[in-house]
Formats: sequence, C-alpha cells, structure tokens
Amino acid sequence: MQFTFAHNNFNVRDLDRSLAFYQEALGLSEVRRISPDDGSFIIVYLSDGKSAHQLELTWLRDWDHAYNLGDNEFHLAFQVDDFAAAHHKHEQMGCICFENPAMGIYFISDPDGYWLEVIPSR
Repeated sequence: MQFTFAHNNFNVRDLDRSLAFYQEALGLSEVRRISPDDGSFIIVYLSDGKSAHQLELTWLRDWDHAYNLGDNEFHLAFQVDDFAAAHHKHEQMGCICFENPAMGIYFISDPDGYWLEVIPSR
C-alpha cells in the first residue's frame, strides 16, 4: 500500500480575492470547481501546472467571520526558480510577513492569514 499527496485545503472568506491572490502571488490556476445547486459552498482546486499536488480553497456561504488559525504553525512551501524576482514581487504586493535571511527563506500571508513559505530551488 502506498499513499501519495493529493491536496491541502484552506477555507477562505472571499473566494474571488483568494483566487486573485494565488494567481498573482504564486501563479496558481483553477483546474476544477465543485458548486452544489443550493450554493452552500464552493470548492476550487488550484494547480501550479507542474506537480500533481493541488491547493483546495473552500468557501462556505454561511461562514460570517474570520477563521481561527490558532498559532498558525502550519504552512505550505513553494520552491521558486528566481528567488530574488519572487521576493521583489511579494515585496511589491506587501504580503511578506516573515523573513529568515540566514536560512534563505521568507513567508507570505494570503488574504485569510495563511502563511506560505517561499524557498529557492536548490
């Protein structure tokens, strides 16, 4: 028996804002959407177009407050081939929330406060 990663889920308050952020900040594109007839939720799967792993964004119609992320000690990590260009882009977007130059990494925060680590391709 072997398990492989399929996706990670983040619940989001404003789906359009989140989709725009993930497209601009990380180049992720929608590959699949689930929308029931009653409109109670929307699930959107995002892909980087290279790996099989996807990010699932879930919007719940009746959720009316910010998600409690606790200590927010979890994150997704993204490798990038041009670290300096990515850092500049995220600096311009104002979404860098933590940097660790000694480790050569930094984190960006999405519209709901989820942290995303950016690491150089090694």
